[in-house]
Amino acid sequence: MGREISHVMGHRGANWLERPQRVQEERTDLLMESLNLNPSDVVVDLGAGTGYFSFPMATKVPDGKVLAVDIQPEMLAIIEHRTANYGVPNVETVLASECDPSLEASSADVVLLVDAYHEFSCPLEVMAGVVASLKPGGRVLLVEYRGEDPTIGIKPLHTMTLAQAEKEMAAVGLALTSVSDELPKQHLMTFQKKEHVID
Repeated sequence: MGREISHVMGHRGANWLERPQRVQEERTDLLMESLNLNPSDVVVDLGAGTGYFSFPMATKVPDGKVLAVDIQPEMLAIIEHRTANYGVPNVETVLASECDPSLEASSADVVLLVDAYHEFSCPLEVMAGVVASLKPGGRVLLVEYRGEDPTIGIKPLHTMTLAQAEKEMAAVGLALTSVSDELPKQHLMTFQKKEHVID
């Protein structure tokens, strides 16, 4: 669809995901505030990596759960170790494949993808699985570095324009419902199934 796919960041990059300056660089605190999670939500952290977002989201859904999904067993092992150490009962790991997110149909209220989608080897197939996993009214929250902004200071392969994201999500039946550019460097884009979007 006119975009070159980036290489996957391996588990050896785990320290970069957990870098202390990430909060200030990306304002991950603002992102967490913007998710609007309900206490009973089932939230999918797709491309969860080290669980950087899984654990804070788990505190926001005490009556629900977070599914930390990744294709790298090494990343999931980090999450499982942290889950045991922190005593977090509502984070579950899910091993996905490059072309299948391994999600149950109609099981998710929210699917969050932070700087992960641009690395998917099979974006169409994975997102079709994501769409099938959404409950009625479910949301896909896509966070990507803004491809329109040349000052971001990150390789273009690791960015995405709003137009490109809309085009690719439309291919699996998702429509853009809102965009927030409150974050310093990233778009926060919300998508829902087209039949749940009122024109």
